[in-house]
Amino acid sequence: MYAATWYHSRVSDSACIPSAASAVPDTVPAATDTPRHSALVRVTHWITTLCFFALLVSGAEIVVSHPRFYWGETGNDLTPTLFKLPIPASRALVPTGYGYVLPDQNGWSRYLHFQAAWIVIFVGLMYVISGWFTGHFQKNLLPGKSDLSWRAFSTAIASRLRFERPNAADACSYNLLQRLSYLFVIFVLFPLVIWTGLAMSPAFVSAFPATVNVLGGQQSARTLHFFVSLALLLFLLVHVGMVWLAGFWSRMRAMITGRAGTYKERT
Repeated sequence: MYAATWYHSRVSDSACIPSAASAVPDTVPAATDTPRHSALVRVTHWITTLCFFALLVSGAEIVVSHPRFYWGETGNDLTPTLFKLPIPASRALVPTGYGYVLPDQNGWSRYLHFQAAWIVIFVGLMYVISGWFTGHFQKNLLPGKSDLSWRAFSTAIASRLRFERPNAADACSYNLLQRLSYLFVIFVLFPLVIWTGLAMSPAFVSAFPATVNVLGGQQSARTLHFFVSLALLLFLLVHVGMVWLAGFWSRMRAMITGRAGTYKERT
């Protein structure tokens, strides 16, 4: 939801140049109008953001048409469920325990879901290929050896639990938790959500049957797709919350214009 980004802020491949401003306490306003995000990062971020919301809305409509989940290759109204959502369905034949059905929006929602998904795939490939050749991942997202110690990890967690506001140095780099979470979203959650989504496509599975057999069947792929989507939604909510905590307008300005804002809003 890129995310990328696919749905998150990234440092531009043109690294921030440290200055005296990074050593100034947060209480002292300091102008830091240095480059933060490249044009490619900003474009892929916002395209993925729009597509994620389209996928979220359309995916919810698809789930409403059959809010029952199974494990294995087959599953229908007459087979036992792995679990089911306590919501009414949009189809009368789906047993939900409710005496009414919701409006059926399954047609446009599936069309929008597939279109947005393919756009995300192409934009994501563009971002990954560019990040690989420009060294973006190595310079900006991969943690250093000193950052992977237990002490550094526990310190980063403690500061987040205390809801500490980022300092001026955070305008030029990401902390350990940001780096790990972004790498996890880019290289684990997004590939999983794409894989499980394709595994529900009869045309794709007929060409590459192993992609669904490894998952245990098409219904297993649908169930896994649901949980991975929930994990991406959770990441989005946390990401937006942290952007708000760090300074919403300065972070938005950086992702729109590519320039880091001032730190006046952190005083």
